[in-house]
Amino acid sequence: MRGGARDGIRQGAHGIRRAVDRIDAATPPERDRAVDALRACAILGVVLGHWLVTALVADGTALHAASPLQHLPWLAPISWVFQTLAVFFLVGGHVATRGYRSARARGTTYRQWLTSRLSRLFRPVAAVLALWTVAATALLLTGAPFGTVRTLVKLALSPMWFLLVFGALTAATPLLLRLHPLWPLAVVLHVDLVRFGLGGPDWLGWVNLAAGWLVPYTLGAAWTRGELEGRRAGLLLLGGGAVATAALVAWAGYPAAMVGVPGAAVSNLNPPTLAAVTFGLAQCGLALLLRDRLRSSMRRPVAWAAVAVVNLSAMTIFLWHQTALMATTATGLALGRLPGLHTVPDGLGWVAARLAWIPVFVLVLAVCRSAFRSFEQGPRRVGGRTSRVIRVHRRTEQAAVEEARRA
Repeated sequence: MRGGARDGIRQGAHGIRRAVDRIDAATPPERDRAVDALRACAILGVVLGHWLVTALVADGTALHAASPLQHLPWLAPISWVFQTLAVFFLVGGHVATRGYRSARARGTTYRQWLTSRLSRLFRPVAAVLALWTVAATALLLTGAPFGTVRTLVKLALSPMWFLLVFGALTAATPLLLRLHPLWPLAVVLHVDLVRFGLGGPDWLGWVNLAAGWLVPYTLGAAWTRGELEGRRAGLLLLGGGAVATAALVAWAGYPAAMVGVPGAAVSNLNPPTLAAVTFGLAQCGLALLLRDRLRSSMRRPVAWAAVAVVNLSAMTIFLWHQTALMATTATGLALGRLPGLHTVPDGLGWVAARLAWIPVFVLVLAVCRSAFRSFEQGPRRVGGRTSRVIRVHRRTEQAAVEEARRA
C-alpha cells in the first residue's frame, strides 16, 4: 500500500513536471516574461493586501468593516508592500500601447482592438454582479441587517472602480501614446495644493482618480517607446518617488498608510493623493529595476508556469478575492466569533490569527476561480482571429489538465 502511494505521488509529480515543461515550450520565445511576472505580482499584492487589512467584525447579528490599521497604525508598512496598483497600471500602459501599435501595423481598426482589450477585462464582471444581486436580495429577504448587506456588497464590488478607470485609460490609449508622465503628475500636484493647501472642496480630489493613475499608465507608454531602458530611469523613479513620499508624509501631513483606513480624515487612495502617486513612482522604478532579474527567473519552467496560471485568470482572481474572504467569514459565523475572522483587529493576536486564515482564503478563491474562470477565458478575437496569447494559454492549461488526469 505504501509502495502504491509512493508510486502515485511519483507519477503525479512527473505529470506536473511534464505539464510545466509543456507550458514553457508553448510560450512564444519573443514574449517578455518579465511583463507577465510584474502583472502577477501586482494582482497578488492587491489580493494579499486586502486580506491582511480588511476585517469584518461580528457585532451580534451584524457585520461591519474594520481595519487593523485603525488600531495598529505602526502596521502601515504593510500597505507599502501590498498596495501595488501602480505597477499594474505601468504594465497595463506598456501592454496597451505596444499592442495598439502592433494592431495598427496589422491593419486592425481601433474599434476591433478596443473590443478585444475590454471584452476580457469586463466579461468576468457579469458573473460578480449576478451573484451578488442574488445574494444581497436573499440576505435582505431573510432578515439580514441592511447595514451588513451594504458592507458586504460594498466590499464585493469595490474592485469595480479599478476596472472602470483602467478601461477608460485603455480606451484613451491612442491619445496617450506620446503623453509625458509629468503632465498628469502636475495635475495631481495642483489639485492637492488647492484641496489641502488652499482649503478647496473635497470633491476636487476626484480629478486625481484619472490623473493619478495616468502617471504610471503613461510611464508604461514611455517604456514602450524605449525611454525607460537601463538602470538610470529605474533608480531615478525609485529614489525620487521614495524621497518625495517620505517628505509628504513627514512634513505635509499625508497619511503613512497607502490604502484607505476606516474613519481616517484623509485617504491616500480614495481618491489618489500626491503621496500615493509619488509612492507609485517609486514602485514603478523598482519594477523597472527588477525586469532583468525577473526575465532570468522566468526561464525556470516552474516559476513561469505559476505566473502563466495567474495571468490566465488575473481578472477572475482580482474580482473574486473579496468574495472569498466574505464567504469564509460568513461560513465561520456558524462556529461563533472566530479570532482573526470576526474579532476586532486591535492586537498582534488578531494579526497572527489572520495569517492563519490566509490559506483558507486561498482555497476558497481557488474554488471561485474554477467556477467562474470561463467568463474571463471566453473567445477573444482580433481582426477575425483568436489572440495568440489566448491560444497559448488555452493550450498550456489543457496540457496541464491532460497530464494531471494521466497522473
